[in-house]
Amino acid sequence: MNTQEILDIALKLAGLKETPADSGVIVPGENIRKVAFGVDIEVGEMLLAKELGVDAVITHHPKGGLPMVEFHNVMSSQIDRMVQAGVPINKAQKALQERIEQVNRAHHVANYDRVMSAAKLMGMPFITIHTPADIMAEKVIQQQLDKYLKKIDKPTLKDVINALEKISEFKLTLAKPVIRVGKEDSFAGRVFVTMAGGTSGGDKVAKAYFEAGIGTLVVMHMPDDTIKSVKQQNIGNVVVAGHMASDSVGINQVIEALEKQGIEVLRMSGVIDPRG
Repeated sequence: MNTQEILDIALKLAGLKETPADSGVIVPGENIRKVAFGVDIEVGEMLLAKELGVDAVITHHPKGGLPMVEFHNVMSSQIDRMVQAGVPINKAQKALQERIEQVNRAHHVANYDRVMSAAKLMGMPFITIHTPADIMAEKVIQQQLDKYLKKIDKPTLKDVINALEKISEFKLTLAKPVIRVGKEDSFAGRVFVTMAGGTSGGDKVAKAYFEAGIGTLVVMHMPDDTIKSVKQQNIGNVVVAGHMASDSVGINQVIEALEKQGIEVLRMSGVIDPRG
């Protein structure tokens, strides 16, 4: 199997017809039978992977090349998710725009060549799979919450946490799901998972969700300034499911698909093995 075929498996799994801006083949390679897959791959992880005898390395978070430089361009996909929640499309676009510009500026000055050049010098095939895995995480977690919470009359945030912790990755993680806005006995209302689309959309996006009727947002992570703003808004709750566990849910979907194709996968750098 080659690097493009591995990427195509992830795209198909996520229902994507085109490669998102934050994913792609950084260093191509052929005859791949064993890979290392990490949430964050830096030069140290790349060296370790070579020592372990893998044929290719996959990073979840973009660590080089165009997926890093063009990362902000995938954020517009959040508009579709916001519309699904009931946010008018024009409002979704305007709420997200400022955050897209912030992320663009931050990534424009980043060293996009650091890990990429190391991979090239080592002759190590290198792939970034970000949005496809996040789409899968979002889908799996939303389905779990919907299934669990529909059995409960007036579910609370404690019920949301309990539902999350029935998923293996959340059960095994050291960084458990936490309530960042609200309390255990706060009514959850309509619970909506938003995890794909690059990174956090910011306080204006959160407000747009709540004004559209969402009671609780379940996210991978949320910056302190956004949490502070949401508390001040006082119209919705936020449950931070946990970054490594949430990423692992989606990544493990991809790993399972690769293993079915006969690829041996070594989990590393934050990927939680759901088997314990």
